[in-house]
Amino acid sequence: MPLRRAALAAIVAICTFGLGMTLASQALAWTPPPAIASSVVKTTNVPVTMSDGTVLYLDIVQPADSGGNPLPGRYPVLLTQTPYNKNTPSLNFEDDYLVEHGYVQVIADVRGTGSSEGTWNSFGPREQQDGYELAEWTRSQPWSDGSIGLHGTSYGAINQFLTAELAPPGVKAAFPIVPMSDAYRDVTFAGGAIDTSFIPAWLGLVTAAGLLPPTYAPTDPTEAADVLVQHSGGALSFQVSQIFDSTTGANAAYDGPFYQVRSPIDRIQADRVPTFVVGGWFDLFQRGEPLLFQALRRQNVPTRLLMGPWYHITAGQGLPAQGVPTLDQLELRWMDHYVKGMADPGLNDPSAPDYIAPVTYYENGSDKWTTAGGWYAPDVTFKALHLSGPAAPQSPGTLSPSGPPKGSQSPDTLVYNPASGPCSRSTIQWTAGGGAGSPCETDDRLNDALSLSYDFLISQDLHLLGPLTARLWVSSLGGRDSLITARAEDVAPSGAATQMSAGWDTISLRALDPARTVFTDGLMTQPFHPFTQASVLPVPSDGSPVEVDVEIYPTAWDLAPGHTLRLTLQEADIPHLMAPLPTALNEIGATLSIYHDSTHDSQLVIPVRGADSQLGVTAPRPAVRRACRVASPTKATRQATRAGHRSRRRPNRRSRSRRSSRLPKTNRAKCS
Repeated sequence: MPLRRAALAAIVAICTFGLGMTLASQALAWTPPPAIASSVVKTTNVPVTMSDGTVLYLDIVQPADSGGNPLPGRYPVLLTQTPYNKNTPSLNFEDDYLVEHGYVQVIADVRGTGSSEGTWNSFGPREQQDGYELAEWTRSQPWSDGSIGLHGTSYGAINQFLTAELAPPGVKAAFPIVPMSDAYRDVTFAGGAIDTSFIPAWLGLVTAAGLLPPTYAPTDPTEAADVLVQHSGGALSFQVSQIFDSTTGANAAYDGPFYQVRSPIDRIQADRVPTFVVGGWFDLFQRGEPLLFQALRRQNVPTRLLMGPWYHITAGQGLPAQGVPTLDQLELRWMDHYVKGMADPGLNDPSAPDYIAPVTYYENGSDKWTTAGGWYAPDVTFKALHLSGPAAPQSPGTLSPSGPPKGSQSPDTLVYNPASGPCSRSTIQWTAGGGAGSPCETDDRLNDALSLSYDFLISQDLHLLGPLTARLWVSSLGGRDSLITARAEDVAPSGAATQMSAGWDTISLRALDPARTVFTDGLMTQPFHPFTQASVLPVPSDGSPVEVDVEIYPTAWDLAPGHTLRLTLQEADIPHLMAPLPTALNEIGATLSIYHDSTHDSQLVIPVRGADSQLGVTAPRPAVRRACRVASPTKATRQATRAGHRSRRRPNRRSRSRRSSRLPKTNRAKCS
């Protein structure tokens, strides 16, 4: 999972623009301190023995003088852990800029990869313990002052959270670039289907990097041979096993302990490390990056979120821009303050001229960098657009803000088409940015030709910031299962349909976890499905409709007047997703009906930032947190939630709010 880093720039300022939003448009007072070194020097293949006897190998990068000699003294450490072989440029996440500004970087091959002994099992408990022990080891070294920052991208960002959650002494800050939140939902699976466009290639990359001969092979061939044998055995026991179990519908196809122990969000309550999260609107981990920021902020951990127009391999590209600095400069500022203890009022005082807002993000459509006060932004209002027909391929239905259709409407037919997806932004996003620049990246028309769409014509700028939800009433002919792909698109007057974001769910995995499903403004704004074997529900064979709530990943977008907001529904997303084999066989030939009438109120819930007279959204409300989630469902509540999704009248918005408030005291919604 590589990342391209950018060059230096100045920090962002805040000024207001229409609709109550702020724009990063002006260079501010903060400038980086001068480098203390003119070069760096690297010591390679330093062995460190873990508590179970496994030897990990690491490189040490130190600030050096012009002659390549390490500068004297002790310095704070930047700890980096990579599975991609520390000898591989860019994939080792080496950052000479930070080292030259007064840090020592320690880059370790995680166990079972690169030059290190052991077998790899991707973020497992023993690998997490290694992170703790490596941090502990650095503090006793003669070049360390005992303070530690966590540094790295992608895999090297995820393990920052897993290490921080163990609270090793001396760890004072983290700067994760494109990190994962949920190991099951963010990337391995989506809607219960396997991510076949990224995961196999990623596993292959780790395996290949781990089978390269260690660079110490000429001087220690016996150790090198033993390491390669261990890595080969690990590939068979872990990589091959996971792929087989996932594709055949075994335990690995469902969420459970394997994924939960590897999910930073599941143990983030233990994380008290100041963290600057960098994410991308088209990143592999687009879903989870704002959630990590949100969780840390709720527990009063110093944190910031930067979301750019990036794929996984392009994070940071285009910076500096509109006053937003490069990632190197942002990280230096963060580490200097929280690791070195340098004063920096602009990280805490909103009145400071160089203040960094809680959220800085790129708004697609307007192509502007702007800021927000939190996640969800306090001036975001969620609104429901109600589906209405008739809709047919290339003949869209409508989305209405005024309420569900009155009386009865015939459902629309979504014909089985397993070839949907190749000509869409999904293909570029879920290959980590491969194919960027192709026509299909910004125009879904070819992909949408056999789909159902529902449109809302924009008469004034519509600013979106946050997740979307498609709440759909669906029946399946003969009780066939099916994946439902929901694409939110910006349709230009020319007809070009650009995918803003998308979401997925499988009908049989439609059950909700009420403890983690989020309601805001009386609307479901982020459904949470258990995706466990126990949560599988039957698909009615008698044609009865059931409610399927599709989580559409967050976006930031400005839809201009004359454009159209479109919801497009499909039954596949190839090559991104493939159902496990048992489910795939039951999906063949599935023909779906999409209901929208007074008793089956299908909706698209959208996050509107600022005032919008077209949608009846008045001036932004005060800066209070309003995102609510149910706390601890009783057994009866869980059973009712699962059973209640079959052929029931959908409650209106007001009754849904009452239903949440009538839960027992311990189960009432927590707002934050």
